[in-house]
Amino acid sequence: HFILEENMLEVDCPCVTPEVVLKASGHVDKFTDLMVKDEKTGTCYRADHLLKDYCTEKLEKDLTISAEKAAEFKDVLAVMEDYSPEELGAKIKEYGITAPDTKNPLSDPYPFNLMFQTSIGPSGLIPGYMRPETAQGIFVNFKDLYYYNGRKLPFAAAQIGQAFRNEISPRQGLLRVREFTLAEIEHFVDPENKSHPKFSDVSKLEFLMFPREEQMSGQSAKKLCLGEAVAKGTVNNETLGYFIGRVYLFLTRLGIDKERLRFRQHLANEMAHYAADCWDAEIESSYGWIECVGIADRSAYDLRAHSEKSGVALVAEEKYAEPKEVEKLVINPVKKELGLAFKGTQKNVVESLEAMNEKEAMEMKATLESKGEVEFYVCTLGKNVSIKKNMVSISKEKKKEHQRVFTPSVIEPSFGIGRIIYCLYEHCFSTRPSKAGDEQLNVFRFPPLVAPIKCTVFPLVQNQQFEEATKVISKELTSVGISHKIDITGTSIGKRYARTDELGVPFAITVDSDTSVTIRERDSKDQVRVSLKEAASVVSSVAEGKMTWQDVWASFPHHSSAAADEQE
Repeated sequence: HFILEENMLEVDCPCVTPEVVLKASGHVDKFTDLMVKDEKTGTCYRADHLLKDYCTEKLEKDLTISAEKAAEFKDVLAVMEDYSPEELGAKIKEYGITAPDTKNPLSDPYPFNLMFQTSIGPSGLIPGYMRPETAQGIFVNFKDLYYYNGRKLPFAAAQIGQAFRNEISPRQGLLRVREFTLAEIEHFVDPENKSHPKFSDVSKLEFLMFPREEQMSGQSAKKLCLGEAVAKGTVNNETLGYFIGRVYLFLTRLGIDKERLRFRQHLANEMAHYAADCWDAEIESSYGWIECVGIADRSAYDLRAHSEKSGVALVAEEKYAEPKEVEKLVINPVKKELGLAFKGTQKNVVESLEAMNEKEAMEMKATLESKGEVEFYVCTLGKNVSIKKNMVSISKEKKKEHQRVFTPSVIEPSFGIGRIIYCLYEHCFSTRPSKAGDEQLNVFRFPPLVAPIKCTVFPLVQNQQFEEATKVISKELTSVGISHKIDITGTSIGKRYARTDELGVPFAITVDSDTSVTIRERDSKDQVRVSLKEAASVVSSVAEGKMTWQDVWASFPHHSSAAADEQE
């Protein structure tokens, strides 16, 4: 859906990451969750989880609370992500929340770094971490990827792999675990042009969106048109909007219910340390709304950070069709004079002079021309020094520029695969009465595209010729890459159908003659008759999305319902 459609590059980077990389990216200092400790036993809990559980339980189970108190709890749930450590601690104290298991008092919230630390090499002297996201591997390889893309923007690189987070309290099955599969895309784009040529493909889509303002004012998500949301500036730019639209299509094609999918904008304080704007695709499950995909505009944060710390310029260039004449500020410190005046601290003074912006430099030039000297603050020395006219020359020169060099911005869709799969299980699960109506049978309604087993094949009765035909079909299914199961147990055909429904298998091929077979579709229970030779290609076409079941139903003779009933 993404990699082929956008012609993305693919990489596979190591899980063990040297500390310098994650220090530069900000993860060593800032990749934290707030934790509280049971003051007597030392058991740790995630602070926001305790507050969330308390408010949710009060709203759901305590019938004595007033309307004002209920409104307050709802408000806390809406803006909790925006709380500072102090505000979170104050709420826990105000509500008298104690440790869930022991009812002991809790410590104040403090940050806990979520990365697993390790040491690299036999000496144990090089610290490292298990990667908390796959993105950094792409950023540090930007130079090679840019070269590989013919030094052109925009382009994207994608990576699927394990990520590791030392969760304070793993819970909820596949939803919060310490090791999980992440699929991440880094789409590099010119910060001055975040339009997208294919935005019109998704601009007409309408789905549930939950902007910042609506959350802060206690409203709920509502259906918005994506094109309008970008035009109004609710969504920052077209490229971010394009990926939000593509993620919506991706999730709904997998089988996620569009009424239980919303895109929620991050609140100001909740935003990760690297983000300029961020929208989460949240899916509703029995555990509430679960963040499954994050779509962030990381601006130029990461590439700048790695350029600075590594000393390698991670930049792109844009060649001009015509050279442009620009005025450039030129600051030339006179090192001989500065050396005589400042001796050992000369380097600090030179660096500070060269780092001046245009306004500061032009003010210094004017003061030096009128007064001959100027007081100048050197931040690395933490004091003012006196600069004389003969120590620096400042001028503006006209230069012809043939290109502009800049640090690209990055738009990043990041997918938690386990969470998406879990929500898919819930959204696709249903029950229906058995033929006799005496029991409820389980059905997984996975779309054929994602069903792990695409079809089952079984002979109607156990005999030599039907089993031979079953083997022929199985061989053909294998050759077109279709996963299938053969069921030659002697149970009734109805029981075998029920078994395939419970596994979410969309098609069942029943061999009931030498020359033709029936194909039954799981959700409608409709059956068509096709020739033995066509069976595998029909199933393959529907499984790959080249045909729909409606197309098949229109193209082949229907297996009469009386005969089907007899089978079931």
